[in-house]
Amino acid sequence: MAELDILFLGGTGTISTASVRLAVARGHRVSVLNRGRSGKALPDGVESLIGDVADPASVDAAVGSRTFDVVAQFRAFTPDTVAGDIDRFGGRVGQYVFISSASAYQKPPASIPVTEATPLKNPFWQYSRDKIACEDVLVAADRDHDFPMTIVRPSHTYDDALLPTTGGWTDIARMRAGKPVVVHGDGTTPWTLTHADDFAVGFVGLFGRPEALGSAYTITGESAPTWNQVYTWLGRAAGAEPTLAHVASERIAREIPEVGPGLVGDKAHAMLFDTTKLRRLVPEFTTTVPYAEGARRQIAWYDAHPEAQIVDEELDARFDRLAALA
Repeated sequence: MAELDILFLGGTGTISTASVRLAVARGHRVSVLNRGRSGKALPDGVESLIGDVADPASVDAAVGSRTFDVVAQFRAFTPDTVAGDIDRFGGRVGQYVFISSASAYQKPPASIPVTEATPLKNPFWQYSRDKIACEDVLVAADRDHDFPMTIVRPSHTYDDALLPTTGGWTDIARMRAGKPVVVHGDGTTPWTLTHADDFAVGFVGLFGRPEALGSAYTITGESAPTWNQVYTWLGRAAGAEPTLAHVASERIAREIPEVGPGLVGDKAHAMLFDTTKLRRLVPEFTTTVPYAEGARRQIAWYDAHPEAQIVDEELDARFDRLAALA
């Protein structure tokens, strides 16, 4: 593929970091706009632009009148941000790629695997409803004004530092201390986990593809362990055989309300995906890091970074209360 001029709006997050790295490796010209506060270093050759998506004037000042082959928007969570991008980049971008979310798909799904034809409807989580509203703005802009958009819907994407469990490192510390870890439901729900390096192959593979304009693509891998497996694999990687305390998702949501919408509105449901549509355009997309390997990599990363081994004492106490109910 020809060299592309790419702007990432946000480029140092869990999934965007891997995508920036791959875009550079493929020889594209890459600029990243963010607030300049992340501790993650950009790859050599990446142009750094300072601006805050929440402050449109700062984005305008950073971007100026430049044109881009691709603009990848990782930091839009409400439709007003997307509408601002349409005004800003209309006539100045060959492809605008919006990162939506697979949590926008119908919950609970009427059937699995979920495809791009599955309805978008999540009554449990405002974040998902806002992503749907963003998509609606883009679909209207494509239909009415030929705005060159592509929508992607990742599900649970992780890297070596982002643990997928409710408590993160607090869960691992509990395992190593011999304390029970709280697992929602009966733990048998399958959940798709995609390593950021695998996501990047599908994501960057859509760049500059005219066939992708006006369409939405699910970008998830094929590794779908049960939650019992997720906790068990992490525990064994950490040198502990975990005791699993199963608690209803709704009860966890009442005790830990900050995780409630994402739990009841997403993780509590069996989520398996069909990525045939993506693989037609990006045949190299596949799962190279199944979560059994991902769990080992995550524990190895934390063991190499003791400064990241932070236990949330309040959350730990809440887990004690919930485990007593199991």
